[in-house]
Amino acid sequence: MSKNDDVFNITMILMTLFSSLEIVRDENNIELIYDVDPTVPKELKGDSEALLHLLIQTLTFVFQNTDKNEVLLSIKAPEDFLYEELVVFSVTDTGINKEKMNSFIENRLTESLKTLNAEIQENKKDSSDIIISIPLKVEDIGNRRYYRLPDISMLGKKVLLLCDKSRVAYSIEKMFKYFLYEVDSGLEAYKKQGSNLSHYDIVVISDTMTTPKLETLIKKVQKKSSLKYVIVQSADAVEIRQRNVETAYLIKPAMQESIYELIISLFKDDVEARIINPTVVHTIIDMSKYINLPLKAEEQKYIDSIQLAAEQEKISHKEHENVNSVPVLDTETGLKNVQTVGMNYRMKLRKFLDDFKKSDIFFRQIVNEKSVWKTKEFLIDLEKESKFIGALRLASLAEKASLLFVYDKLDDLPLYVGKYHLELKRVVGEIEKFMNNPEKQSSF
Repeated sequence: MSKNDDVFNITMILMTLFSSLEIVRDENNIELIYDVDPTVPKELKGDSEALLHLLIQTLTFVFQNTDKNEVLLSIKAPEDFLYEELVVFSVTDTGINKEKMNSFIENRLTESLKTLNAEIQENKKDSSDIIISIPLKVEDIGNRRYYRLPDISMLGKKVLLLCDKSRVAYSIEKMFKYFLYEVDSGLEAYKKQGSNLSHYDIVVISDTMTTPKLETLIKKVQKKSSLKYVIVQSADAVEIRQRNVETAYLIKPAMQESIYELIISLFKDDVEARIINPTVVHTIIDMSKYINLPLKAEEQKYIDSIQLAAEQEKISHKEHENVNSVPVLDTETGLKNVQTVGMNYRMKLRKFLDDFKKSDIFFRQIVNEKSVWKTKEFLIDLEKESKFIGALRLASLAEKASLLFVYDKLDDLPLYVGKYHLELKRVVGEIEKFMNNPEKQSSF
């Protein structure tokens, strides 16, 4: 069997994708959510390595350029999947402008698309969508992603879903509804049901919204009814701690398989014991008093800006003034440097972007891994290249970080990860501004 005819499990591809993007997700504080239609076969045939590479390329670009804190990857296939059909992978509402999107597709994605015989579909309503159709095969036509619960008593449950992020809620709600579950998502929907907690079989809540008060309440309700309590939590943030309430976990990224396995685990004992729920007693509860309510995005940004300003206030005023007196990109100094060696300044800037634009991720990785020699060599190279193009503030930062090796203060290196990310972002912004200004380029 050739590489182009690998039989692969789409769920495994998505899990590998999720873990591969961990650093860039964390760096940009973005939640990756999956929405896989049941029409997508469980096992497909095709070039799985090329598919994974294409998805990593696409989502890395989106994470680094979107201002959204949630990114939804949707996967759809025809209802009647015969031998070979088009499977559509979509990342919608990215907010990325059309010019940047087209540039990425033409310069970075063309070869990856060609390898898979894939095509970009245009959404005329929203040019910030990335929609990729890929022809994939299926070996066993009957091998579909259909889920059948083992007992009829597991069907038709009522779920209260409280999530701090709207797209996470949308994805989980859709997957519960696949099993004909009635889902009330959010406090407003809960209030419309009369704020009656006993109306529900399952309470599903984001870990960030849980409180000791809520768990005490759930425990009391569980004594009267078989209410299931489920916490939605990231795989890389699972806390192993003692809870005073019977708890199940839904680990992100949640997929249909996750919901299927969760339901079975929640109700398996009830089915075996043939437990019949008692007559429901109304339990009227104002849930807003028991949970951590997420702030609106604008409020969170305002609070974050205040906290950041407070932290910056602690920094020496003298150092602050010295840093700000130096331009982010001194193009005159850079031009003089390249002219001395007979180089083109614009080409040198482009080379710097190629080498360092995403180096903050690499820097964070080698610092976390405590790779002393790699870090030292990286900082030396960064200082030299930054000085050469006139990025003097970035060069100064690299020089200060290098001094930690001289004074044996390597434990302070993690402090420079965030600083480097911010300063590199400024430099990249100034370089791109310069490169896109024809008037400035003409004199260089």
